[in-house]
Amino acid sequence: MHGGLGQDMTKTTRETRRKKRSRTRLAHAGRTPFEHFGFVNTPVYRGSTVLFPNAEAFYANRAPYTYGTKGTPTTRALEEAWSEIAGAADTAVVPSGLAAITLALLTAVKAGDHILVTDSAYLPARIFCDTVLKRLGVETTYYDPLVGADIARLMRPTTTAVLTESPGSQSLEVQDVPAIAAAAHERGACVILDNTWATPLLFPPHERGVDLSIDAGTKYLSGHSDLLLGLVSANERWSKRLRATYDAFAMCPGPEDVFLALRGLRTLELRLREAERAGLALAHWLSAREEVASILHPALPSHPGHALWKRDFLGSTGLFSVILKPYSRKAVSALLDGLELFGLGYSWGGFESLVIPFDCKSYRTATDWRPGGPALRFSVGLEDIEDLKDDLDEGFARLRAIG
Repeated sequence: MHGGLGQDMTKTTRETRRKKRSRTRLAHAGRTPFEHFGFVNTPVYRGSTVLFPNAEAFYANRAPYTYGTKGTPTTRALEEAWSEIAGAADTAVVPSGLAAITLALLTAVKAGDHILVTDSAYLPARIFCDTVLKRLGVETTYYDPLVGADIARLMRPTTTAVLTESPGSQSLEVQDVPAIAAAAHERGACVILDNTWATPLLFPPHERGVDLSIDAGTKYLSGHSDLLLGLVSANERWSKRLRATYDAFAMCPGPEDVFLALRGLRTLELRLREAERAGLALAHWLSAREEVASILHPALPSHPGHALWKRDFLGSTGLFSVILKPYSRKAVSALLDGLELFGLGYSWGGFESLVIPFDCKSYRTATDWRPGGPALRFSVGLEDIEDLKDDLDEGFARLRAIG
């Protein structure tokens, strides 16, 4: 009965959906209701053991699912949906954004290799390269994120991977990913991108030459600051190796986290566009403040990477940084400590606004971080923008009072 109904009400195929606009694809990708008795959301499948229907299927290891570490209908739904949105051949879902970074790197390297990593990379990614990969015999060279096609000069015969992140973590440099990819591919290297800021909706990674694309689903995919998740999508060339590496480690995410990510997927573009609107509004307001020296937001014409952003991206998000004029640490702390609507905490992409002070100088090795004043990173949430301005206006008063 259910099978027949599913036949009569077949949803559009993935190929047909790819011709649809992104909001339509987000609403339908990864859903197979009539495989689950008509329920529109894939249920949460929990379990380790999977039974085979007969001995022949067991001997052939032939079944849709064979063991919990190999995936469930819940994880398969998210993998297929993300692959469709990202334009990928396959996607692996892992327990965190950092796990996604480590999986992508381990997919691309072997002992004796050399890799290039942008100097603006997420700090824990650097730690992984400088500790675990170093112990495994992989050498890392950090490069200026603005290098573009000149990255070819840094490549060696043993260079097997280039890790990019655009915009850069905290400092928001925009990289020329297509130029870097072209140079790397000429020398046979794998191109990896941390695409968490934009998601595939605002930067289609595999169309831009990326082999392995990383997203921290913890951020905008979740949207509610209540889960940890990572995704690595691969093009056709790298998909089998990604899946083999994933299976070897069994980096399995929790089923409830996957379910929540699937739920977040349906409203992802709506929330991204609101984050873009609010982020730009706050960035413009901050740029007029006397306390502010500069705004690090790629969508503003004043940003050094604005032309690249305009060429390669399809929009912006609610994450950007601000460089203040020279104020004491005590004054900055007074600003931060009295805020009511901006939480002081890591992460971003949730419904609530966040802010953190940061200083890249202590770990940059290929570039010199000299902002000229204290730096703050803002993640703009879903609060009313006027209330956020009022909160910051009071904070700036405290800042000026101490100086």
